[in-house]
Amino acid sequence: MIELIAPGWYGAFADELMHCLRYRVFKERLDWNVRTTGGFEIDSFDSLKPRYLVLRDSASRVGGGVRLLPSTGPTMLRDVFSRLLEGRTAPEEPSVWESSRFALDLPPSGPKDSGSIAVATYKLFAGMIEFGLSRRLTHIVTVTDLRMERILRRAGWPLARIGPPQTIGTTHAVAGFLDVSEASLAAVCHNGGLGGPVLGAPVLCTAA
Repeated sequence: MIELIAPGWYGAFADELMHCLRYRVFKERLDWNVRTTGGFEIDSFDSLKPRYLVLRDSASRVGGGVRLLPSTGPTMLRDVFSRLLEGRTAPEEPSVWESSRFALDLPPSGPKDSGSIAVATYKLFAGMIEFGLSRRLTHIVTVTDLRMERILRRAGWPLARIGPPQTIGTTHAVAGFLDVSEASLAAVCHNGGLGGPVLGAPVLCTAA
């Protein structure tokens, strides 16, 4: 199962807010130009009371996660990657949230589907959709790279591009919308072999 950590529980779950995971993935593995301190990767959007979806590995270490913020406030797309909008206005409505800092750091031997997509990836995708459905969202907007765009398409949750990809740093980045619907959830669960809901009650659930 996946933990949903809401702002009121940050203090009790300080070690589980993805910051160490993000350091391992974005700084050590990908060598992105991100702000780090003491083995943590933290940015200004973490101060905006986001929700975090967190997945643990078999050793109970945080091995995956994603950050979610409403589009009605500051977002990475609007305030950091606005060039990807191609002159369009960034989404700003209650029915659309932004996902960012999607990260996985799991052993290569972890379970995968027939197309070599990690089952943990499907779980995080399904958790995002379940979260969206619980809040009656219509879409999740995100900035990602071309590799993740391909994974989303193969998983059954294709990205609807806002504009063409652009090179940002060392990454070919693209922005787009992900549909939040029962149909999208069913496709992801079917393709990932997931037998039921993955998202536990806020902060109370531990990974299975």
